[in-house]
Amino acid sequence: MDNLKSIGNLVVRQRKELTEIITGFETKNAYSIEDMHGQKLYVAAEASGSTMMRIFLRAFRPFVIRIFPDGSDVMSLQITRPFRWYFHQVEVVDGQGQLLGVVERQFSWLNRIYVVNCTVTQEKYYIESPLLSPWTFYIKNGKGEEQGKITKKWGGLIKEAISNADDFGVTWPADCDAVVKCVLLGAVFLIDFIYFESRGQR
Repeated sequence: MDNLKSIGNLVVRQRKELTEIITGFETKNAYSIEDMHGQKLYVAAEASGSTMMRIFLRAFRPFVIRIFPDGSDVMSLQITRPFRWYFHQVEVVDGQGQLLGVVERQFSWLNRIYVVNCTVTQEKYYIESPLLSPWTFYIKNGKGEEQGKITKKWGGLIKEAISNADDFGVTWPADCDAVVKCVLLGAVFLIDFIYFESRGQR
């Protein structure tokens, strides 16, 4: 993921199959990761989980998402989510299996808060979504200073009504360490599952 070093913005687009949109039957999630000009950089796909888990656990299901450079079969990142009811968590490892960091939800009465621990750089960040801004998740450093944000993008009335396919915009400082960006990218998929996966599954 070295080419993330100079990138300050990303778009993560979920890809839905036509049969899933029509029938509502949950299939494995797939995404494209693009720059702000629409150039595809990576593809991501859910690699684990049985059909029964997708039917009964839905957005709560554990998952493994693997990320590959576009046009390559060499894995760059793996994002793993164990099963948890509330304190949701993902671990992000690189293609060699080295742990890069962990994203974990924290208890909060009102705001939605996640702590991001980057094990390689020993940096800590927080992701916070205020109660009155449910589609925006602000990325803050340990001093509480805003560093970027993850934003769920409105897909239009028809798309939002019939499909749970989601698009996210991600901004962070362009000079932020690539390892930190990889861990924050893992947070996007966790946020998608927790807050937006269940839409359209009626």
